[in-house]
Amino acid sequence: MKIAVINEVSAMARNPDILAALDGKGHEVTNLGMDPKKQQGELTYIHTGLMAAIVLNGGACDMVVGGCGTGLGFMLSSMQYPAVFTGLIETPLDAWLFSQINGGNCISLALNKGYGWAADINLKHIFEKLFQDPMGQGYPPQRQESQRQSREALARISLASHKSITEAASALPKPYLREVLDFPGFAGYMEKTPSAKILFKKLSEILP
Repeated sequence: MKIAVINEVSAMARNPDILAALDGKGHEVTNLGMDPKKQQGELTYIHTGLMAAIVLNGGACDMVVGGCGTGLGFMLSSMQYPAVFTGLIETPLDAWLFSQINGGNCISLALNKGYGWAADINLKHIFEKLFQDPMGQGYPPQRQESQRQSREALARISLASHKSITEAASALPKPYLREVLDFPGFAGYMEKTPSAKILFKKLSEILP
């Protein structure tokens, strides 16, 4: 699975913990978030929500691992865009149920609130459960078909009730879009996937 890690500035100190917790699980992980070891601009959850939407709508990754201080800001920000289905994940059980029932493509972590002793271990267990079984199998078994229908309906609702990612980006204050597109490493990441490269070009053309 191709995973993009996208955390904002208030959770910058947790970036190494997220990467360490994902390490060794066989996924292709790219760190697009705020990294305490690098000189970068400042991404808020408004920026990272847009960034998550761009990489998912462009097909650059299969899953976004994001978050902020409480996890709520990034969750709300990311779901303002089409085809982004974000779960607020605080425990390994949250992770497993989200993967099985909702089969979403984005998770939001609380990276300051309640982030105390053994929080790094909790992250490892969260990722173990999130990727333990194929997404969207359903739980309990007798609810599988109903949950599949709900996921499909939600996908249609998302497309019907949102502008396209290009239209949404066109309506945003230009500084937000520029700061995301110019963030170190973002352009290079998008250019690795043909569909993402096309989307990045379209978004770049919006800017003066």
